[in-house]
Amino acid sequence: MFLTLLAVTLGIAVIASFCVARLFDRPIAAILGRIVATELSTAWHGYIRFAIYVVGVSGGVRIWELEKYITPRSKDAEPIVLNADRWTLEVYRTVIETLQSVAWMLLVFFVFALIAYVVVRGFELRHGKHPTEG
Repeated sequence: MFLTLLAVTLGIAVIASFCVARLFDRPIAAILGRIVATELSTAWHGYIRFAIYVVGVSGGVRIWELEKYITPRSKDAEPIVLNADRWTLEVYRTVIETLQSVAWMLLVFFVFALIAYVVVRGFELRHGKHPTEG
């Protein structure tokens, strides 16, 4: 039963991460295309997409939390039993933790992207280059 829970939480975390990655795919590509050169923006876009999956899965599948179902809390106690209520709680927790982890990662990315945009825009204005020029 534990392995099934582990597989289900992993699947849910991957699906949730995939949905977020698809949702933010165009905005991330547009931001990176504006801040860095085209050759670099493609590579960075792939890296950010990979990071969404890694952060989402690591945030959603909490191994240390799932250990309570196989390891007793004390010497004489039994491990916690996986029933329907616990399954519902774990699935809900997986979705929320995955989305929360990815949201924090994207927030950090967008804050740094905003700072980079201001710096790039400042250099363009200083050198008299219009932002729509190549």
